[in-house]
Amino acid sequence: MKTIIEPFRIKVVEPIRMTTREERQRKIAEAEYNPFRLKAEDVLIDLLTDSGTGAMSTHQWAGVMEGDESYAGARSFFRFEASVKSVFGHKHVIPTHQGRASERLLCAAVVKPGDVIPGNTHFDTTRANIEASHAEAVDLPIPEARDPENLHPFKGNMDLQKLEDLLNKEHHRVPFVLITATNNSGGGQPVSMANLREAKKVCDAFGVPLFLDAARFAENAYFIKLREPGYQDKTPREIAQEMFSYTDGALMSMKKDAFGNIGGVISLNSDAWAEKIRTLLILTEGFVTYGGLAGRDLEALAIGLEEVLEEDYLRYRIASTAYVGQHLDELGVPLLKPFGGHAIYLDGRRFCEHLPDEQLPGWALSVALYEHAGIRACEIGNVMFGKKLPDGSWQWPALDLVRLAIPRRVYTQSHMDYVVEAIGELYQQRQSIPGLEFVYRPDVLPHFSARFRLRS
Repeated sequence: MKTIIEPFRIKVVEPIRMTTREERQRKIAEAEYNPFRLKAEDVLIDLLTDSGTGAMSTHQWAGVMEGDESYAGARSFFRFEASVKSVFGHKHVIPTHQGRASERLLCAAVVKPGDVIPGNTHFDTTRANIEASHAEAVDLPIPEARDPENLHPFKGNMDLQKLEDLLNKEHHRVPFVLITATNNSGGGQPVSMANLREAKKVCDAFGVPLFLDAARFAENAYFIKLREPGYQDKTPREIAQEMFSYTDGALMSMKKDAFGNIGGVISLNSDAWAEKIRTLLILTEGFVTYGGLAGRDLEALAIGLEEVLEEDYLRYRIASTAYVGQHLDELGVPLLKPFGGHAIYLDGRRFCEHLPDEQLPGWALSVALYEHAGIRACEIGNVMFGKKLPDGSWQWPALDLVRLAIPRRVYTQSHMDYVVEAIGELYQQRQSIPGLEFVYRPDVLPHFSARFRLRS
């Protein structure tokens, strides 16, 4: 059978408010052309992020009712700890309220000014937390990752030769290496098991810990099953466990591959690092057995971590995302390939080739998509990662993408058909998309709160 069906039934529904084009044009202008500043009620289909936007299962909601809200030593923490350890396998499990809290705590505990943190490609909050520690985030993707048409099956891989060269010179300044799987900034591309295994060998040779940003580890595990020889007969859980076995620790926003609306975790083996992190956790997040989360959250996350590794779900998740990409590709829409697990990435530069980088083509496309069809997406390109140089010129990233992040277990295939049709229509009239310019651009994480105006 070719038809993709959701491996679940819908039990509760949330109404969507329909809007007109004229209304949307007014709303985005009032938001100063920043989709983050829109009210959610004015969005028809929200693909801004897959973080915390998924639907919880009946088992998770039942778990919510079982939540133990004791301040210290709640049984919900021990349920959470056991669930994380069963997959990650590290000695220490430290709950946090979300992924960026994990990043901040790790950086505050072990990163010093002047340090260097190599990664395959750091995402926005990761880079910001590293830089807030007065350290440098260095991206070392493989060359194929910068070519949107290249069909390399593991474009999330780290360039191991560049990693070895960097560690050979700077290992005394590298507290840890961080590999993000799947690689969000690089188009949701997976990392191969072979790359993780060899990266661990390189890190061990220099005595540097290897950490995994595991927000979408289950999707990465399923891509390994589909694409890497020797893993076709292994379960997603077995593959995930092997992935983590090559690491000394992990950070995770559990708002992605744990079906959480909130939550995160730090998992690691070092007793000394765990002690430092827990001290900071108590200062800023909460006691070590809740870390800024309610007991009900810990219960839901523990269950979600098990559900996300169910093969029927992962098969549907990867196939339904690819369904969107394949249909857009048939319409000639420029995309990043191969298709990622959690999102489809439009190539903003090629889509809006009439706009120079200074007019922010990817961001302009995200605004036009909302005006045209009420779809909210997220630019990952010139606005998010562009840098203004001392001479006043700009350094633009290799790719200017628009991410269509698909929330887990929320939208049906007909919703995705609407997305495909809308983007196809917009592509036919792409020359009419106007450029934008900054009115206000904050120095840190500019995409969240920047303001724009139409280019005159």
